[in-house]
Amino acid sequence: MKKKETIFQLLMQKPWDPAQAKIDNTHDGETLNLSKGKLGLRYIMVVSSIFFSLFIVTYSDRLVFADWQQMPEPLLLWFNTLILFISSAIFISTQTASKNNQFEKVKQKLLIIGYLALAFLLGQLFVWIQLINLGYYVSTNPANAYFYVFTALHGLHLIGGLVYWLMTIRKVWIPSDIVVANTKHTVELCAIYWHFLLAVWVVLFGLMLFS
Repeated sequence: MKKKETIFQLLMQKPWDPAQAKIDNTHDGETLNLSKGKLGLRYIMVVSSIFFSLFIVTYSDRLVFADWQQMPEPLLLWFNTLILFISSAIFISTQTASKNNQFEKVKQKLLIIGYLALAFLLGQLFVWIQLINLGYYVSTNPANAYFYVFTALHGLHLIGGLVYWLMTIRKVWIPSDIVVANTKHTVELCAIYWHFLLAVWVVLFGLMLFS
């Protein structure tokens, strides 16, 4: 009944009426409070999620064949996973510092996150080298190929995140009150993407670990 009344009230509105115009002008636009940056980030995350999901489906279908031989999980992979968790945790505190206008802390924390991201990428590269030295080549087994594809795709997404991280660093280093709100927004978007990368890696690593 309430819904019908609401629809009826909307139909009975008179936009040409000055009184109605004043009511419309008080609308704060909260339902449309979605920036282009957030829309773009959501689009990237949705497309990436679909992309990874398709690979996961093919992975699940392929591992039931007799020629599938599971790869070992080097200890360094666990260390790399810990790096991503630490980076995500630091980004949470970075967002808090940004909201409190503590941009000196934001600078320091962003630099730490950048170093950790590079450490993760180097760690993944060392994992590749270690496995190749042990004879786990791409063409040796389907499981090997999927491992290298998964880690390569995730690494490329992290490199893309570092590009946005550089953009965030630039904005944080600009000492201007005019761009404070924009800087906070950029830090927030960068943090969301970092949490997304962690979630994707946890799913991929868990899949490879328990399959």
